[in-house]
Amino acid sequence: MDTTPHHTTRSPINTPDAHLHGRKPTAAASCNHPSISHHLLLLVVATKRASSQLKIPRMAVLVARQGRELQRYSASTGGRIVVGCIPYRVREGEGEGELEVLVISSQKGHGMMFPKGGWELDESMDDAARREALEEAGVSGDMGKVLGCWHYQSRRYQTTYEGIMYPLRVTHELQQWPEMASRNRTWATVQQVMEGCQHCWMREALEELVSRHAKPQSAL
Repeated sequence: MDTTPHHTTRSPINTPDAHLHGRKPTAAASCNHPSISHHLLLLVVATKRASSQLKIPRMAVLVARQGRELQRYSASTGGRIVVGCIPYRVREGEGEGELEVLVISSQKGHGMMFPKGGWELDESMDDAARREALEEAGVSGDMGKVLGCWHYQSRRYQTTYEGIMYPLRVTHELQQWPEMASRNRTWATVQQVMEGCQHCWMREALEELVSRHAKPQSAL
């Protein structure tokens, strides 16, 4: 039997635990392969960096307001104060300069009207008009000066309401909006609305918008 001692040499391993070579590793170190733990560490660090740099777009879910707990009522009529707007755009190309207005149907899918609804206590008047345009017609844009204030009879409740209308020059049309399942929206000419809208006070508001449009654009 050869009793000559044999000298063995280990090749150094390029890991963070290389300082353990030549010494007995601790229990914790002996449970994990050094190269594996090193690669796992690098993977975790890289994942954290990537997730911190990743920008995930936020999806906003629009929901129409319900209830009338915050509803404002007119001091002169006792009925609701209703605020709405006339969404419009100015045609380009053929018929350039002419107004087109966006009309919606009732929730039953009938009629021709502009977005409108109750003015609530926690919002300004023009904010209410913007909200109604977004909820009922799925549009937003630049709000102009108020077109006027009208008193009209509610067909359902036999009460006199106070209606206030704004012009809204449309800059964005949403493909999905809160009341899209219960209302239709359509771009129409002024003449089509004058002939098809059954709400006298809305037709008068449209006449005011047309009159303003004929003036310098600053008036809108």
